Formats: sequence, C-alpha cells, structure tokens
Amino acid sequence: MGSAGDRIKTAVITGKHPFDVPAFHAAFRSMPEIDFYPQHMEEFAADFGQRRADYDALLFFNFHQETPDDETARAALESLGDSEQGIVILHHGLLAYPQWPLWGDLVGISDRSFDVHMDHKLKIQVANLEHPVTQGLSDWEMLDETYVVAEPDADSEVLLYSEDPKSMRSIGWTRRYKNARVFCFQSGHNHHAYANESFRRVISRGLQWAAGRI
Repeated sequence: MGSAGDRIKTAVITGKHPFDVPAFHAAFRSMPEIDFYPQHMEEFAADFGQRRADYDALLFFNFHQETPDDETARAALESLGDSEQGIVILHHGLLAYPQWPLWGDLVGISDRSFDVHMDHKLKIQVANLEHPVTQGLSDWEMLDETYVVAEPDADSEVLLYSEDPKSMRSIGWTRRYKNARVFCFQSGHNHHAYANESFRRVISRGLQWAAGRI
C-alpha cells in the first residue's frame, strides 16, 4: 500500500438513491491506491474546510433529478472541468439532472431517458485492450442493473461494451470535459457488482486515469 501522498484522493459523491453501503465501501477499501472520502452532494457543494480543490478525482454516484437551483450546489457543479481534477460518473450518476444540458455534456449523452432491467446477467466485453483503464482486462459476466439509453456521442471513446439487448451497448467510455478527463461506467447497482474483481479493477483504473496517474 502506498503512502497517503501517493494515493488518489477521491471524493465519492452520493445522494437521492439508496445503495448497499457496506458492500459499496468494501469495494473502495479493496483499492489500496484510492483514498476515498464519501459525502452527500450537499456536503460536496458546501465544501466546509475549503478542501474540494484538493481532491485528485471526483466520483459521482448521485441521482438528483431536479436541475439545481441552489446557488452553492450549482456553482460547485458548474466549476467541474475548470481544472484537471479527474471525474468519474458511475451507474445512476449517468442519469442525474436529466433536463440539465451541463450534465448531458459531462457524460456525453444529451437525451438520457431510459429503461431499466434489474438483476440482469450482463456479459461485458473489452473494446480497447490498449487503453490504460482496460489494459490487461478480460471479458466478464456480472449480475447487475442495466440501462437502455442513448449512446454516448462521437467525442467519447468506448472502452467496454455489451451486445445484450437489455443494455445500452456502451458500458464504459472516456471523454474530455473542458480541462478534465472523464470516465463513465454504466455498471454498479448492487453487491454483485461491487464484489466483482473486474468491476473493482475498472473503477480503480478509471480513477487513476481520470486523475492523470496512468
């Protein structure tokens, strides 16, 4: 395990969606290279202690549906990408703020209306074995919740995909948002996903890449 200075200081931002807390935390605790700080969106926006800029990466796992009208929250999110601070959008985070063009630009999907399939066994395939996020990764199967939603735009690079009709084709993709590297990952609903070694590897490598470490 590296020292605290070597580890990727990551804000894990949640809110408006329940999840298996112990299993979710166990996934991050299995990543010695990640120094994670779970917090609700309200805490992230308030930024008591003025530490928000100190994070190497931000992981959004929130499901807010209303476009923020609170000045503090809106300002915090509008500042995303102003620096090279890495951004990872996980599972239902992709579907947050459905009417806000900013979030559509962030994830690369403007129309995020969707259908959902619970507890579905999904085969995930690697589209690019050379990218740092997926290097050394093999195809795998995982029980998870899947979304049928529009595909990311042409500015995105798809790293993981599925041919399953009960899922969007693109499972993991990278893009740029202003000055930031962004990694989006459709998976991540339940304890089956959180315990899966390939899922954990993708999250870890995605954060490392977004933070500019690999």
